[in-house]
Amino acid sequence: MSEKLRLPAEESYAAELKALATGDQHCPPGWALAPRQVVTYLMGGKANDGTPITPKYVGDKRLIETAVATLATDRALLLLGVPGTAKSWVSEHLAAAITGDSTLVIQCTAGTDENQIRYGWNYAQLLAHGPSREALVPTPLMRAMESGKLCRFEELTRMGSDVQDTLITVLSEKMMPIPELNTAVYAQRGFNIIATANNRDKGVNELSSALKRRFNVVVLPLPDSTEEEVAIIVKRVGEMAQTLDLPAPKNVADEVARVVSIFRELRSGSTEDGKVALKSPSGGLSTAEAIAVMIGGISQATFFNDGKLTPETLASNMIGAVVKDPVQDTAVLGEYLETVLKKRRGFEGYYASLTDLI
Repeated sequence: MSEKLRLPAEESYAAELKALATGDQHCPPGWALAPRQVVTYLMGGKANDGTPITPKYVGDKRLIETAVATLATDRALLLLGVPGTAKSWVSEHLAAAITGDSTLVIQCTAGTDENQIRYGWNYAQLLAHGPSREALVPTPLMRAMESGKLCRFEELTRMGSDVQDTLITVLSEKMMPIPELNTAVYAQRGFNIIATANNRDKGVNELSSALKRRFNVVVLPLPDSTEEEVAIIVKRVGEMAQTLDLPAPKNVADEVARVVSIFRELRSGSTEDGKVALKSPSGGLSTAEAIAVMIGGISQATFFNDGKLTPETLASNMIGAVVKDPVQDTAVLGEYLETVLKKRRGFEGYYASLTDLI
C-alpha cells in the first residue's frame, strides 16, 4: 500500500486506464484515450479486453459526453454547480483519462495573483544573471501549455476578476507572452483548461463576459433522486474508508439512507412527501458534506464505539454540517426535529442524539 494519503487518479486507477488504452483508437492529438474510452472511464463499463471499469461519476452520461467533446476542441471547459456536485472529482478524472496527468492544478483563492497563473521568477537567478529562461519559474499552466496537457483551475471565481482575465490571451491566442524575455510560450496540441466554479458561494467574483465566451459551461446538478445520492455516498465512503484503513460497518448503507433523507428534506425546504414545509439552514447540505459526516462517524465508531456505527456517532458530525449559523441554523434544526423527526419511525436515535446536542 502506498504511503501517500491520497493518490492522484491516474495512479489509483492505473489498471483501468491501461486496459482502456489497448486496442485501435482514434485519439485527438495529445490524448491518451479516445473520447469514447474517456466517457467509459468516467461512467463505467468494460474495456475492449473485458476489464470492468468502475463508474467515477453517477449522473447524466450526456453531460460527460459534452465535457469530453468540448475538451477535444479549442474551447475551455467550465464545470459549474453548487458544492458537492463532484466538479473537482470529474475535473481530476477527465485530466487523468485524457492526458494521464491530473496534477497540473491551480487552486484559486482571493489571494491568487498573476504570478501564480502565468509564471514567476527565481530571484537569486534573476539578480545574478538577469532575466533568462533559467530564472523563470513555470506555473502549472505554463507546464501544461509546453507539454500539451490539461491544466485544472479549481474554484475559478474565487480569484479576482482582473486576475481571471489573464487567461483571456491564453484561451484565445493559445500563447503566453513573456515580455521580459521578448518571447512567448505557445501551447502544444492537446493543451486545454478545465475550470470549476461554485455558483452559490457568497465569495464569488463573476467572470467577465470576454472570459465567459471562451468557456463552454457544463452544469453538474445535484443527484435527482434519493437512491442516486445514496449510491454515490455509499461508493465514495467505501473508497475513502479503505484509503484511511477504516473498517466499514455493515450498516453503512442504512445509515447513509437516513442521513441523506434528513439532508435532502432540510435542503429542499419540505418533507419527502411534500406535506410539511420546512425552513432550510444557511449551509448547502451537499452530497460532499454527507460523505464527510459518514467518514467522521465511521472514524468515531472505529476508535470509540467498538466499530458500531450508530446515530450517536454520527450526530455530532451532522450538527457540524447543518449548523453554520449558531442562532439561525440551531432554530431551524430544532424545529425540524420536533415537527418531523420526532414522529418518524426508524429515526428515534437521530432525534434523541441531535436533540441532546442542540
